[in-house]
Amino acid sequence: MDIFAKCYEPSLATELQEKGVYPYFRALQSRQDVEVMMEGKRRIMLGSNNYLGLTTDPEVIEAGVRTMEQYGTGCSGSRFLNGTLQLHLELEEALARFLRKEAVITFGTGFQSNVGIISALVGRHDYVICDRENHASIYAGCQMSYGKMLRYRHSDMEDLEKQLRRVPEQNGALIVTDGVFSMGGDIARLPEICALAEKYGARVMVDDAHGLGVLGEGGRGTASHFGLEDKVDVYMGTFSKSLASLGGYMAASKAVTEYVRHASRPFIFSASIPPANCATALAALCKLEAHPELPERLRELSLYARKGFTERGLKIRESALHAPTPIIPIYTYETMRTLDAAQKIYERGVYVNPTLPPATPEGEALLRTSYMATHTEALLDEAMDIMAEVLLHEQ
Repeated sequence: MDIFAKCYEPSLATELQEKGVYPYFRALQSRQDVEVMMEGKRRIMLGSNNYLGLTTDPEVIEAGVRTMEQYGTGCSGSRFLNGTLQLHLELEEALARFLRKEAVITFGTGFQSNVGIISALVGRHDYVICDRENHASIYAGCQMSYGKMLRYRHSDMEDLEKQLRRVPEQNGALIVTDGVFSMGGDIARLPEICALAEKYGARVMVDDAHGLGVLGEGGRGTASHFGLEDKVDVYMGTFSKSLASLGGYMAASKAVTEYVRHASRPFIFSASIPPANCATALAALCKLEAHPELPERLRELSLYARKGFTERGLKIRESALHAPTPIIPIYTYETMRTLDAAQKIYERGVYVNPTLPPATPEGEALLRTSYMATHTEALLDEAMDIMAEVLLHEQ
């Protein structure tokens, strides 16, 4: 049998393209901002993870330009060998101070961070326990590790405890959870997770890709939001959201970071973050530290949108209804209805992300909307009016 045979078979993607509702790989012709030019037309952007709006900040842009002129376009090597710049060390030290952890190491992407951390820490006789709605990169890391993976129902602490009881006392256990869940916009029940970890001798890792710059004191993330910075053993995060760049990181104790630095295959065998990406992430972090009002403004706008959608009669996922996060999922339920709605909303000038099974449970397809600190109430009202018109009167 030809291994490529499956590539020529009919697929959902080709079916959707034929129906004119294929929603992916749309090309931008402008900067990633609150309004963008996409396929030749102005669209209000409600689908970006640029939470603090720093991708267009002049100081952040200048940091990237200046650094590229100094260091060139790439490092051409692994951090292990010739690929470490002084700039990488400065970024790691700045992040460690900001996150109040002993040490940080950086990875090429957020996805690579989860794969690299989990595959290094979870050994042959260890267990990794995951929330069912964790990001795909967490599951990729679990699959690449030699340990045994257990899953618990989303934010179900009774089920988490049930899974922890399955771990033999002589085996190590790592609980891994999103801090802010990327599709649902709800926040992990971190106080209960940490209490159970302590009870059963497990360690805790939080993927804070959507928490950094969003929650906690000065945008320090989910653990800070709950006052649990000393209870979370490992933070993972990314530079491609609030920090307006590309890359990822792990923050933990010095001993744990040094172990991962020397044991993580994705870290060892990948080229390091390019100089400009490193510099823009550092500049964005400095901007966040200097302007703690940015996360406050983001939360204010997120609550404004939640209130606006509710008043217009749209159904927000219950678990995210009161969460102070910039991710608001609007239920549309059926796959084709979701795709049809997303296309009509797009044609009227608003970009949102249709989210379908298996990224959601079957029958719970939704439109994922997300917000930036640089949005205005007027722009949000314009977008919400368009969405309400389509979802309530044209479906």
